[in-house]
Amino acid sequence: MSLKEADILQALDAVKLPDGSSLATSGRMSGIAITDGKVICAITIEAKDAGIMEPVRAAAEARIRALPGVKQALVGLTADKAPAGTAPPRPAAAAPRATTRPAALPGVKHIVAVASGKGGVGKSTTSCNLALGFAALGLKVGILDADIYGPSQPRLFGLRGKPRQIGPRMLEPLERYGVKVMSIGFLVDEDAAMIWRGPMVISAITQMLREVAWGELDVLVVDLPPGTGDAQLTMAQQTPLSGAVIVSTPQDLALIDARRGIAMFQKVDVPLFGVIENMSSFCCPNCGHISPIFGHGGARAEAERHNVPFLGEVPLDMNIRATSDEGRPIVATEPDSPHAQIYKGIAATVWAALDTGASVRAAPRIVIE
Repeated sequence: MSLKEADILQALDAVKLPDGSSLATSGRMSGIAITDGKVICAITIEAKDAGIMEPVRAAAEARIRALPGVKQALVGLTADKAPAGTAPPRPAAAAPRATTRPAALPGVKHIVAVASGKGGVGKSTTSCNLALGFAALGLKVGILDADIYGPSQPRLFGLRGKPRQIGPRMLEPLERYGVKVMSIGFLVDEDAAMIWRGPMVISAITQMLREVAWGELDVLVVDLPPGTGDAQLTMAQQTPLSGAVIVSTPQDLALIDARRGIAMFQKVDVPLFGVIENMSSFCCPNCGHISPIFGHGGARAEAERHNVPFLGEVPLDMNIRATSDEGRPIVATEPDSPHAQIYKGIAATVWAALDTGASVRAAPRIVIE
């Protein structure tokens, strides 16, 4: 039998809200997505009601999971908009700031977000190799691919397959090169279009973060989607981030958006470990001539302008591209190469700040000749 939205709502009719009304008819359900037996949906709430609505969420997830044909059910809570029948919130006088520390992730010591103001600057490749750089230090490492619309970590790590379910709610992350990996790319086909609205994206990210058996980790790297929208703001405010790294290419067009990323983390009081200039220069493999295809030094100048540490330069190199496409990231497969050394150096710099609580010192200028 093919599952339909009506089947889900019928099952949820028996789930009662704290006031005794039915969840199915409350207008609180946000966009129900059904794909190959997997059901993902969200319950719209007010932020202050998160505690009392958690039993409702758990009951809804259990009812959906019990339906014939359902292989997996993920139900989240979102305060993205006011529930039906309530007055819209008044606009805030200033940028939102977290008033209480978000709940810690059991077993995870540090969470590091890797962000970019725009797509196409190599953020996911940097996230992958940064995670491997931490692992090369002997640390226990995981990476969460929070880019729902464009998950890249399964391809970068050369991983296929689906996570194993542990108990009623938890998923076991896949692992390769000593790094635990979780991505929406493991749960949907690579060619599938993720046509999800904001609440669905936020719900999926939250559950991949908190309903995954990460175990004991020294560092969890979060590969954020590009931009400064709902997903990024939710992660910054609802996740106990130890800090963030900004990735940008050197040209002005990318730096404009990187500037917005820096401003976002500063407004939500998340420490910035620094800025990485990716695709900093290109060294011709035939003649050795170095060309600043996207300019050079722009990210360093931007970091200095905002009094943010500069972590280093990563060149535009065909070997980084080739190993990434083949699922053989350069830090894991060519650890002694000059480019792997750059990533490992950045990881060591960030870990020093995490381990000591000290501010990150600017890294030396790195040039590949």
